[in-house]
Amino acid sequence: MPQCEMCGAEEASLTTTKVEGAELELCSSCTDFGTEVRDESTSSGGGKYSTSSSTGKSSSSSGSSGSSSGSGSSGGSTRPRDMFDDMDEIATDYDERIREARESRGLSQEELADQLNEKASLIRKLERGDTLPTDEVQRKLERALDISLVEGQSSDDADWETNDAGTMTLGDVVKRKD
Repeated sequence: MPQCEMCGAEEASLTTTKVEGAELELCSSCTDFGTEVRDESTSSGGGKYSTSSSTGKSSSSSGSSGSSSGSGSSGGSTRPRDMFDDMDEIATDYDERIREARESRGLSQEELADQLNEKASLIRKLERGDTLPTDEVQRKLERALDISLVEGQSSDDADWETNDAGTMTLGDVVKRKD
């Protein structure tokens, strides 16, 4: 007898349910935690899958892919965007960049803090690498010191970007230490 992938209960029939982006086979009591995924083979809907919310309304899921796991993309469809796509990654050497730019302009930590309308203790913490700058402080520092605190895209990141999904495997990107 199949088991629910969330609670482990054994039931005769399980329902495919999407929970936070993952499609799971769930029992009737766990399906409330997600959205039921139904196959639309008989209807003339635009997508392959349809999701049904608790209100009973149905909408076409345009971001789903042809694979059952939902982790890959095929047929030119793309994965849904999330909030992290728009975020820039702060450079790992942001503390050194701030300190070097400040010193090259002949400013003390207190003078820079006054110029940015921030506390000198914040500048000290940033230059020691004890804290990450907020988005607002990052923009102020970049404008005042004419630097960039954002990590540039490395060639390693470019290796992961491909239009042909499913052709890369872990073996293609792992470098062995022999």
